[in-house]
Amino acid sequence: MDPMSDAPANASIHDALAIERLSQAYQQLAEQLGRVIIGQRAVVEELVTAMLAGGNALLVGVPGLAKTLMVRTLADTLDLSFNRVQFTPDLMPADITGTEVIQEDKATGQRVFRFMPGPIFANVVLADEINRTPPKTQAALLEAMQERQVTMGGERHKLPDPFFVLATQNPIEQEGTYPLPEAQLDRFMFQVLVDYPTEDEEFEIVRQTTIGNPATIEKVLSREDWLLLQQLVRKVPVADSVIRYALQFARLTRKNAVNAPDFMKKYVSWGAGPRASQYLILGAKGRALLHGRAYVSPEDIRAVAFPTLRHRLVLNFNAEADGVTPDDLIRRLIEQIPEHAPPPSELPRVWKN
Repeated sequence: MDPMSDAPANASIHDALAIERLSQAYQQLAEQLGRVIIGQRAVVEELVTAMLAGGNALLVGVPGLAKTLMVRTLADTLDLSFNRVQFTPDLMPADITGTEVIQEDKATGQRVFRFMPGPIFANVVLADEINRTPPKTQAALLEAMQERQVTMGGERHKLPDPFFVLATQNPIEQEGTYPLPEAQLDRFMFQVLVDYPTEDEEFEIVRQTTIGNPATIEKVLSREDWLLLQQLVRKVPVADSVIRYALQFARLTRKNAVNAPDFMKKYVSWGAGPRASQYLILGAKGRALLHGRAYVSPEDIRAVAFPTLRHRLVLNFNAEADGVTPDDLIRRLIEQIPEHAPPPSELPRVWKN
């Protein structure tokens, strides 16, 4: 079946070819990552979707699940510059953003301040164990993640384009850590859960990593290609009914909403804000393109609901006592929200710039 058969009839040939190319590139990217990372296909899809939509992602998983290797390999396959910052309790904001140093002009003898960029000046920045550094240093990422710039000495320094912060967090160690505040968690488009591999996957991991023959990675897309594909995400049409469907996932998490389900009122202290609704649509657009479709379906909304909402739900003591997780609540939402999406033939057929 042609993956472009469902694309809008009057979409430009350029856009149609770009969608087909992106879908093929994603398959190649997954194949390249598979040489180094065994399994974790859902994690890879969520990471690529977030990056395609221009968002940041928080990877949560126990040590030893190749989170760092996954991010580095992903950057290599996309020909993007990569920097890793190991977050520690003594890390200062300037260690991330950069600092100003005094330099003397040998010709005039004048001393001037010169900005020395920090490791955040890269296309892909891995903030490793982000919850191990104090809030002051964590906050240094806020401007970079939201505004794509760093302000130092009254001057703004633009970060490279594209720019992504992919942070990791260990969920089992809480001693000596600084949990991210809700305001900063909300800056992450997705929270991606990295789980243990299956027995067959772990067998393959052990077999491949103990032979001393590292796999070689080929570049799939250039930086310029990736920037063009990012622009394509915003042009994907979405039916009003699909937007309404996505809105329900955010609005029904707010316990004060008139039609909020009883289980939300019982277990949630604070629900998701409007940024969640925006990321649901952007994430669904990115996922649709990865699967070779030029329209967003309710299936795309459901697929991105978990990584979009799980870190935006603040659960109360009742949830902890009953062993209820954010994913449990999102799963119940999916079961209860009615799906009223039109077939592809009735979806919008105008691509907007």
